[in-house]
Amino acid sequence: MDYIFQLKDKTSRIIYLSKERWKHIRIDHPDVKEDEIKLTLKKPIRIIEKRNNKYFYFQYFKYKKPPAKFLRVIVKYLNGNGYIISSHFIKNIS
Repeated sequence: MDYIFQLKDKTSRIIYLSKERWKHIRIDHPDVKEDEIKLTLKKPIRIIEKRNNKYFYFQYFKYKKPPAKFLRVIVKYLNGNGYIISSHFIKNIS
């Protein structure tokens, strides 16, 4: 599989962004930038664990226009590695 990037998150786990998922993000959420995703994974203000090995990483971007200022990066962990599913801006952390 081809990847746009791989990095270690705040907890030192490896996370990958595939070309296919990046295409999805660029089409459905064109306001999200690659460097914003990387910052959110490396320095999240909050990480919420959901069921089925899904994690939500959040970062606040004050320069974004209201109402959506929190970037949520959704990561699915399989065999110890994380794979970005999607990323988009939201109004509030939930």
